[in-house]
Amino acid sequence: MTTTSESLLFRLQHGGQKPDEKAWEDFVSLYTPLMFFWARKMGLEQNDAADLVQDVLTRVLQKLPLLEYDAAGSFRGWLRTVTINRYRELCRRKSHGESPASRSMIEALLPVQVAESTWDIDYARLLVGQAMEGMKDDFAPATWEALKLVMKDQRSVDEAASETGVSAWTVYSARSRLMKRLREELEGLL
Repeated sequence: MTTTSESLLFRLQHGGQKPDEKAWEDFVSLYTPLMFFWARKMGLEQNDAADLVQDVLTRVLQKLPLLEYDAAGSFRGWLRTVTINRYRELCRRKSHGESPASRSMIEALLPVQVAESTWDIDYARLLVGQAMEGMKDDFAPATWEALKLVMKDQRSVDEAASETGVSAWTVYSARSRLMKRLREELEGLL
């Protein structure tokens, strides 16, 4: 993922007194998995990570109208900074403080270029996987299984075709249609 959808941010920022509900749903759908991934990378258990994500979403909802988006900047970098800062506040609030392992994980998050590229790849995979699941019903079950073997398991078309009983031509054609739809669906996000 290399860019943030400017139109989505515009709809969130310029919804008037009441935020655009569809834009907020889209935002939550797109960025919750990423923030949850970051929280888990920081060493939080699943429930604590979910709580942190909710806390960050609340903060983002408050701060987003004031954010001056710069297309040359990094919205995900800003979002990651908010997530890390909320995590630090959570650690400070706890009476027992943070563990040395947690501290080292946060320090590992700070080198932006390396960490961001890894997270971007994982996040892109997540978005593609979600988009693919939404397109599952548009393909015959055997063809879908062949596509999963090719797209997710990175098997060759010939292997997928012979394993599922679908012709290689059908797999090539379905993969082409799927890729076109993914490009359209994820335009501006990947």
